[in-house]
Order: sequence, then structure tokens, then C-alpha cells
Amino acid sequence: MSKDLKKEKMLAAKEAVKFIDDNMIIGLGTGSTAFYAIMEIGERVKNGLKIKAIPTSNETRELAKSLNIELIDINKVDSIDITIDGADEFTSDLLLIKGGGGALFREKIVASVTKKQIIIADSSKKVATLGKFKLPIEVIPFASYYVLRQIESINGKGKIRMAADKEFLTDQGNYIIDADFGLLKDPKSLATALTQIEGLVAHGLFIGLTDMIIMGNEDSVMIFD
Repeated sequence: MSKDLKKEKMLAAKEAVKFIDDNMIIGLGTGSTAFYAIMEIGERVKNGLKIKAIPTSNETRELAKSLNIELIDINKVDSIDITIDGADEFTSDLLLIKGGGGALFREKIVASVTKKQIIIADSSKKVATLGKFKLPIEVIPFASYYVLRQIESINGKGKIRMAADKEFLTDQGNYIIDADFGLLKDPKSLATALTQIEGLVAHGLFIGLTDMIIMGNEDSVMIFD
């Protein structure tokens, strides 16, 4: 019998939202799994929870506003108490690939200033080794061809993400390159190599940025920390 991944996402989201208390600054992730956490937060706000939130995308901002979640500019805070976000792949030692939804740059900035980063996921996202999911890389459009060639020089193959027959644009007005490096035997070294490429804004390897992963698993949750 196949697993109910929607149910697993909802279970993980409900568990993560339990960590939120009054007067916290909360980071709101982007994507299909983060959606359930935001809906749950909205329900708690309706019932009296007092928080301020920082969205990681325009899509998340609109959802939060529709739920009357008070928003605050990230440049007005020194840190974020808790961020709840999803992942495209993760390992049990808290290595992630993110960016399938195209918000990786903002997600990485928010994660970098967060005290407790909680990732929620269904069981299909857990892998032994990262890399089956292509690695999203956000690039300045002016540098896109150069970055593609640099990706090739470190044994990757990249394609600019398209949407409706034109280049997909992030909320920052950048392109996304989806890069295939095969299974990643050494993701930390790859992350270091990518950060040295001029014109590359952010890559989807999240290393050392996660404190806890809550994974829905059939009727329960598993926690990795």
C-alpha cells in the first residue's frame, strides 16, 4: 500500500508548529510542505497566538496575509526564533537540497539568521545520499552562461529552468539553473566550489543550517537532530 504523503506532511507540520510560542519571530518557508505549517500557524493566530513572521517568498507572503499573520521586514530584526521550511531531499545527518520551489536565496538568508531551523518533510524526501534531485542554483541573468560553463568545469550539467516557454524568474529577478552532479559523495566540497563562482547568488545545498528535521512517517513522526 502506498503511503499518504499529504498526511505525512500535515503530521510533520503540526509537530513543528508546537515549538512556536507567543512573541516569537517566525520564518515562514516556501513550498507544498511549508504550506501546511503556515496554515497551522494561521489557525493558532486565529486562536490568539501573537507572533510576527518573515516570509521567504512572495507566494508565502500572500498566504500569510490571507491568514492575518502579522509580517515584519527581515531588516528590522537581528535574529529569527524559529523557521519552519521544507526540503527536496534530506539525509539523516541534516544535509539538505532545497530550491525546487525557486525561493532558495531567500530561504538561505532566513535560515542563516534563525536560531532554530526546523525542516518538515514526508518520508519520500529522505535519502541515503543527496543528488537524485537536481541541485537548484540561483544566478544573476547576466552571468548565467558563464555559470553554466563553470558548472561543467566541476563535472556538472546544468539547464536554466523554464516556465511557460521563458526563463523562470525568482522573486529577486534571477534565473535558476537546475544542475546534475550525480549522487553527491562530498556535498560539502561541492558547496565550497559553487560559492567561489562569480555570478552565482545561492546554491541549494543547505549544510550546517538545520537544527531539526521532522519527518511524517505513515501515522507518526520521526525526528532527526
